[in-house]
Parts: sequence; C-alpha cells; structure tokens
Amino acid sequence: MALKRFSVLDLLALDLKEHDSLDLHCVCGRRGLVREITIPDLNRPGLALSGFFESFAYQRVQLFGRGEVAYLNKILSEGKLDTIEQLFSFNLPCCIFTHNLYPGQAFVDLAEKTGCPVLQTGLESSEFTSRLLRVMSTVFAPKISLHGVLVEVYGLGILIMGDSGVGKSETALELIERGHRLVADDVVEISCLNGNSLIGQGANKIIGHHMEIRGLGIINITQLYGVGSIRERKEVQIVAKLEEWDANKVYDRLGTEELTMDILGVRIPRLEIPVKPGRNVPIILETAAMNERLKSMGFFSAKEFNQNVLKWIETDAARAPYYGVDDTY
Repeated sequence: MALKRFSVLDLLALDLKEHDSLDLHCVCGRRGLVREITIPDLNRPGLALSGFFESFAYQRVQLFGRGEVAYLNKILSEGKLDTIEQLFSFNLPCCIFTHNLYPGQAFVDLAEKTGCPVLQTGLESSEFTSRLLRVMSTVFAPKISLHGVLVEVYGLGILIMGDSGVGKSETALELIERGHRLVADDVVEISCLNGNSLIGQGANKIIGHHMEIRGLGIINITQLYGVGSIRERKEVQIVAKLEEWDANKVYDRLGTEELTMDILGVRIPRLEIPVKPGRNVPIILETAAMNERLKSMGFFSAKEFNQNVLKWIETDAARAPYYGVDDTY
C-alpha cells in the first residue's frame, strides 16, 4: 500500500462537518501529534491488552471502545502495567477513545512518557469507525491534477479539456448560464475512490469557483449566479476534449466508435469535439450528457441505428432476386 504523509495533527485539523465530523480532541501526548498515520485502517487492541502481541497491527490507529476500556480498567485496578508498557513500546500513531471514555491515570502517564497522542470522541465505536474509514479512504486515495474545467450537466460530471485558448471556460460559462453547475475551473484535482470512482474537485478551495475569461478577467461564479450554480465535488463520468477543427482529420459521424481515457487506472468515455465558428459546443455537451444517461439505461442510439440500417440492407438484398426489373408494387 502506498504511503502518504498524514500526521495525527492533520487528522485533528480536518475541516469536517455534519455526518463527516469526527468530534476529536486531544487528551494527552501532544508532543506526539506529529506522528504519521501511514495505513488508512483501525485496530481494536483487545488481544494486545491481554498480552498477545503476535501480529499486532501497531501501525494502525488504535481504537478503544467500551469493551477495551472495561478490560483496561480491570488490569489497571490490578496494577498490571506490564502489558500497557509493552503496548506503548510500539510506535503507535495514536489511541482514540470513543463514547467520551477516559483512560486511567496510569495509561495517561505512560502515553505522556512515550509521546503517544491519546484522542477522545463522543461518537459510538461503530459510527466513528465508519466515518474515519470514509475520511481516510479519501485522504489516502490516489490523486492527480489535470488542466481543464469540471461541470455538472444533467447530473453527470463532464471534464472539459483541450489546449489553452480553445474555449473551455467560455463553454463552461454558457453551461452555467443554462442552469448547470461548476465544480472547478483551470486545475481539477481528481481522486480515485474504491479503485473505480473518480471524484473531481478544485485543487484550491479559495479560487475553485472563480473563472478566468479572456477579455473579461476573473469572475466569481457564486456571486454572479448564486450558490445553486456550484458544487464542491463531483464524479467525473465523461471527458470532452475540445480541439481546433482539422479539415484533414476524419471525425466519427455515427458515434459507434467508443473512445475512452484512462485516469488513475479507471477508463471513462471520451469525446473529441472539433471547435469552429458556428458550432454550439454547450448544446453538444448537453446532448452528450443525455446520450450517456441513455447508454447507462441500455439505449445506444448509434448502435441501434447501425443495426436497423443493416437489417434494411439485408432485407432489400434478400428481396431483389425474386423481382424482375419491371416488377412494381
């Protein structure tokens, strides 16, 4: 698994709201907040507390729920600190106590001594586990930054790409004017979640919903068109590459040739759209979005047309030998 530089302090500093909030705060061991989390997973250290350290997943975040805390209090009351000392002999990223549970003083003293951060949350263990795994899957997901504009058109995320000056931002602006939404302009950061889903967002949250229009300058889409015209993130489902019209190039006119683009190991549909005066590119992208939705429902217009033409040709060819030149209906 690829490693990523992500510390416990970074975990505490995440700006998470509502159903993503982890409700974390540090109880002790603050000098260890620089420790890095290298594996996006959790470990329940029940076996380790009982003295079994074989195959102990110490590289993971250690989660203490009600069961672990009950056993911890038992061994602390009996004065058995050897297993806790052995626990802290490993370079643990951090320990997290759910349900607002508080470890015993002996545990806190050992955590301070070894510099292991101890965090606390009011969430239940199951809820905190699902939230933290969801957050870390995003943090540790493979990422790439691409030059383009990401817009949502009829519920589909379209990444508009092309050479500088081909009209990407102007096309996106017309789509916004027609009621669609902007996700990011100029630089789009794409993350691969679960190995098959590409999620795009602005590489910089401060300038993410601003656009540069040549001859006009920087404009704020949120202020001009309202909050309904923007989205923070969206799955990338189509790549539309705009290019200058090349009279010597043969463009697909039937749509039977399915082009794709590989982004972080995921192949998504790609359109090559030639641009020249008189072509309404925003309407073409709207039609492409609706056509892609039809494909997802099992309707492939180009293939159906091709099959119908072939059936007509075969029927006409089969009928021809049975009629003379002078035969009429």
